[in-house]
Amino acid sequence: MTERAPAVNAPTVTVASGALLALSLAVLTALCVALRIPMADALVYRAEGAAVANGTDLYGFTVTEWQLPATYPPFAALLFVPAAWPPLSVLKVAFVVGNAALLALLVRLSCRFAGLRPHLPYVLAATAAGLWLEPVFQTLLFGQINLALGCLVLWDLSRPAGAAGKGFAVGVAAGIKVTPLFFVLHLLVRGRRREAATALAGFGATVLLGGLVLPCASVEFWTRRLFETGRVGKAWIVDNQSLQGLLARLLHTPEPGAVWAVCAVAVGAAGLWTARRADERRALLVTAFTALLISPISWSHHWVWCVPLLALLVAEGRWRTAAALAAVFTARTLWLVPHEGGLVLQLPLWQQPLASPYALVGLAVVGWVAWRARTPAANSQLSAQPTLSCPPGVRPRP
Repeated sequence: MTERAPAVNAPTVTVASGALLALSLAVLTALCVALRIPMADALVYRAEGAAVANGTDLYGFTVTEWQLPATYPPFAALLFVPAAWPPLSVLKVAFVVGNAALLALLVRLSCRFAGLRPHLPYVLAATAAGLWLEPVFQTLLFGQINLALGCLVLWDLSRPAGAAGKGFAVGVAAGIKVTPLFFVLHLLVRGRRREAATALAGFGATVLLGGLVLPCASVEFWTRRLFETGRVGKAWIVDNQSLQGLLARLLHTPEPGAVWAVCAVAVGAAGLWTARRADERRALLVTAFTALLISPISWSHHWVWCVPLLALLVAEGRWRTAAALAAVFTARTLWLVPHEGGLVLQLPLWQQPLASPYALVGLAVVGWVAWRARTPAANSQLSAQPTLSCPPGVRPRP
């Protein structure tokens, strides 16, 4: 018998949740100030915007002590122009507040995506807790835009089939950071050709706009810089939670080469096959994790898709699995193993899971959904399940 979710409209519950979120943000901000976090990626975005505003070389500079270059398409640099205007301290505050708001939006979108009713107190409480998930925490720490991209894609692809302009936001996200272009293949294998065409049109619009405003930078990026993955960073370091990073550390080599290429093709094909057969919700998550796995570099802060994954597990009543995965994404085991210099290439076998937790989770998600997708009855049962209040009561598992 299904239990009813408790009433959540009491003002005191909302106030308490809001206070919890304010406390969580205050602790995080105090930690950033105490450690003098530079927000390195925000500084890169600021430099990109300044390069556009001043007409200087977009891909010829490096900033911070780590000598970070611009790695995004020219269209992204156009969006970063406002970041060059305010004082640096104001920019950092804006990134913290903005990313916290985006996390709340991602939580709300994730609830709707999973079939949960996103009542305000629970969204606030989940946001307060979600700030300490390592991918989310690192996004705030670096001043990254992963939450914005995640919200764009999840909002767009979780809309009803045939919704006006569905797919366009995916194309815009790909114009900012090329990786979301993989979702076009998701739409194609799901048989949604018009939405795939719309996504490509959105992507093409960003390329065209970038070419019109920054013609030289556009030619340089799309013919040269796009293929220089070494500019993004070293693939073997512990920060990289892609399949290539996992294999590099496992094989004790900085360049897994052909081994990685074969595995990436196999995982990509398996992910798309699974996305074609699985129900709508699981298919979208499989595509997201497949894209993270086969990308040459997927920094730990790219894995903010753990938020909708946790929401779906809660919606399915898989509380223990959700708690275990929340622990994985909070534990920061990748930072606990020796990783200074080349030590990460010398890790023993027992430390490998600690060094590559997100890649292993991604593979497990693809494998588990592929296994469940073998039985069409399970998919039809899941898609027929009703929308619940958040948090849900006890419900059957498909």
